[in-house]
Amino acid sequence: MIEAVGLTKRYGAKTAVYNLSFQVRPGTVTGFLGPNGSGKSTTMRMILGLDNPTSGHVTIGGHPYRKLPNAPRQVGALLDAKAVHGGRSARSHLLCLAQLSGIPARRVDEVLGVVGLQDVARKRSKGFSLGMGQRLGIAAALLGDPQVLLFDEPVNGLDPEGILWVRNLMKSLAAEGRTVFVSSHLMSEMALTADHLIVIGRGQLLADMSVKDFISANSADFARVRTPDTEQREKLTAALSEAGGQVLPEPDGALRITGLPLPRISDLAHDADVRLWELSPHQASLEEAYMRMTQAAVDYRSTIDQKEGLMQPLPPGTQPPMPVPGQGQPGWYAPPPPQQGGQPFAMPQLPQPGPYGAPGGPAAPAPGQPNPYAGQAPATPPAQTPAQPAVAPAAPQPPAQPADRAPAESAAPAAEPAAEQPAPADADPTKPEDAR
Repeated sequence: MIEAVGLTKRYGAKTAVYNLSFQVRPGTVTGFLGPNGSGKSTTMRMILGLDNPTSGHVTIGGHPYRKLPNAPRQVGALLDAKAVHGGRSARSHLLCLAQLSGIPARRVDEVLGVVGLQDVARKRSKGFSLGMGQRLGIAAALLGDPQVLLFDEPVNGLDPEGILWVRNLMKSLAAEGRTVFVSSHLMSEMALTADHLIVIGRGQLLADMSVKDFISANSADFARVRTPDTEQREKLTAALSEAGGQVLPEPDGALRITGLPLPRISDLAHDADVRLWELSPHQASLEEAYMRMTQAAVDYRSTIDQKEGLMQPLPPGTQPPMPVPGQGQPGWYAPPPPQQGGQPFAMPQLPQPGPYGAPGGPAAPAPGQPNPYAGQAPATPPAQTPAQPAVAPAAPQPPAQPADRAPAESAAPAAEPAAEQPAPADADPTKPEDAR
C-alpha cells in the first residue's frame, strides 16, 4: 500500500504539491488524474524517492522507498519510457537492470515475451517507436515481479491493440492483489480501467473516491423524453414542472428532465394522457464529470486564433464565402464545377484562327457574306485535273487571281510529268550480252 501524509513540495516560490494526503490500496487499479501542471509527476517522483518532499512523507508498505531492502524487487515503475541508452538492445537494457537487482537472466526473456518484444529483443532501442518504447518501459517495471507498480501515461503511443493489452494487464495485476497506481489523461480509458480515483488540481486533493461515486457527485443524471407532437409535449411539461421536475427542451424536440425518477415520469405522463415515444435514462461520462470538477484548476487555457495580420482582405464588393450546406457530414460530396456555355465540364473557348491560320487575325466571314479577299469566279469552269494520290495536306492556297488572268492560267496543263523511272538492273550497257 502507498500512503502519503501532508505531502508538500516547493521549487523556490512555486508550490507544486501542497498538503496532499491519500492512500493507494492493493487489489484495485487506482487512477491518478489532474490537469497539466497539477503535480502528478512530482508526486510520483516523491513516492519513488527521486524528489525529497519539503514537508510531509510518503511510504510504501510502511517504509520510505529509499529504506526498502532491494526496492526493485518490491516496487516497479514507469515514469519515462525514453530513459534508455539508445545504443543498447532491449535485452541488454533489461539484463543490466536484472543484474543490478539480483534478478535471474531468464526473467528478462520472460518479460520480453509478456510485452511482445521477443522478436526485437536484440535490436537497439534507439530505433524503437514510441509504442515499442512504452512496452520496454513496462517490461522494466515488471522485471522484479513487484507487489507495487506505478505507471505514468502507460498507453502513450500505443495502438488500439496495445491499449487493450495494457488495460487487461492492469486489471490482471490488481486481481493478483498488487497495488496498481496509474496516471493518465485519457478519461475514456480510465473509465474502463480504474476502480478508484485520486484527482488533484494545482497540487491539492480534489477527490478520493470510486469511479461511480465520482461521476455521480460531479454530474447530474437526467431522463430524455419524446412525445408525438407539440401539444402533448406542452401538456407533459406542465405536469412535470408541477411535480417538481426541471424540464429543458433540446434542439431535436425532446425534453431533458432532472429531479424526477423514471417511474415517476411515466406515471405523470399516464395521468396527463400523454403518449411517450421515448423515455430513457442518461448518465454523464467520466470525462464530463472530470471537466466539471477541474474547470477551475486548469492553468493552461487555449484562446481563439484571431489570425491577426494573416487574413487577406477581400476585394471591394466581394461577399465572404458562404458555408456549403451539409459539408463535413457523412455522405457529402463536393458539387461539380460550374457549367461553361451551357455544357458541363466544357473546355474554355480558344481564339478563332484568322484567314491564314494565325490566331488573332481578322475574323472569318459569316455564312452568306462575300469574302473580301477572294476575286470574282471565272467565266468558264477550269479544266479538270486528274486525281492525285493521297498525300500530306497541301499548304494554304494563295488568294484568287483577278478574273482577266483566270482563263489563261486555266488553259495551262495542270498535270505534272511523270517522274523518270529507274532503268532495270538487266539493262546495264556495261554488262556483256550474255549477262543481260
